[in-house]
Amino acid sequence: MTTSSDPNPTEICFGLDRATDERSLAAFLRLFSSSRLCDQLIPRLSDEEITDLVDRLTGLMRRHLREDEYHRLFLGQEHHH
Repeated sequence: MTTSSDPNPTEICFGLDRATDERSLAAFLRLFSSSRLCDQLIPRLSDEEITDLVDRLTGLMRRHLREDEYHRLFLGQEHHH
């Protein structure tokens, strides 16, 4: 699932159906990872919160991405050796 437009927070809604949940999650994550929010939120996180978040996200990638997908999609490496 890809989207070329900026996420619209008014269209985020969970629990209706899988397709809406997927679109909403994609929009939510794009908004969550904005530089403005990260610059304000990250300094306020505890060391434990940072570790927990990184562990959760890397765990999801480990479970759902092959190694070549991880390198290409997350790290932006077209050729992994």
